[in-house]
Amino acid sequence: MNMDNLFPNIFFCRTKLSFTRWNADWKSATALYEQAAIAYRFRKDNEKAKDAFEKASKGQEMISSPWDAAKHMENAGALAKELGLWNEVSDFYRRASEFYRECGRSQPASDALAKGASALEDKAPEEATKLYDDACTLLEEDGKEQMAFDLYRAAASLYVKLEKYSDAAAFHLRLGSAADKCNAVNSQCKAYLSAIIIYLYAHDFQQAQKCYNDCSEVQGFLSSDQNRCAMKLLSAYEEGDAEEIKRAAQSSAINHLDHVVLRASA
Repeated sequence: MNMDNLFPNIFFCRTKLSFTRWNADWKSATALYEQAAIAYRFRKDNEKAKDAFEKASKGQEMISSPWDAAKHMENAGALAKELGLWNEVSDFYRRASEFYRECGRSQPASDALAKGASALEDKAPEEATKLYDDACTLLEEDGKEQMAFDLYRAAASLYVKLEKYSDAAAFHLRLGSAADKCNAVNSQCKAYLSAIIIYLYAHDFQQAQKCYNDCSEVQGFLSSDQNRCAMKLLSAYEEGDAEEIKRAAQSSAINHLDHVVLRASA
């Protein structure tokens, strides 16, 4: 493809002459932007490819095609990540999510935010946590909590890495509440045990005990293996029994938790 000839064609399409005035021919221009984006990406010219995808997204928006606009924004976000443009990564994926919401599609809208969060975990972790939070909220508002389980866990793990243990525990408790709505008892019990372990890892025995007491009001947790494990851990911590803590940490109830929580319990 001769890229030098392509952009004059785009300009002509965007400013086609009618009988009385210049009109924007967004449909034709958008097709050319899409061609340019694909060609630039193939040539590894990521900066120009990113810009072309952004313009193609604008074109799809102008011709009332938010689904395709969202797809192009996601492509721009992925290229921004390759270029290390972290502020743009967040912006592109958020805009993609907004377009999916215009289509009434909460799942891809949440997925777009989650992709942005995953891309930013190492370089902009604070923004990543916000994206995970918003991604979960979208699904919660649409009654699709079960689709958010992995997002709760990802957010909690990131908070542990940031040493924000109360926030990490809160996301596990949020997962527990979501699991309760879905009758996912095993996931609920694991989430509650994870929250208790994180509080203990943060040396906040009082909050761990309170969390245990609150969670034990849920019948499913009260009669679970996870409850018995939590009770043993709390008793061992209260007594300062290192050997009992070690034995409890090796129980099957803990072995089936997320790897970040496993490390915290070790």
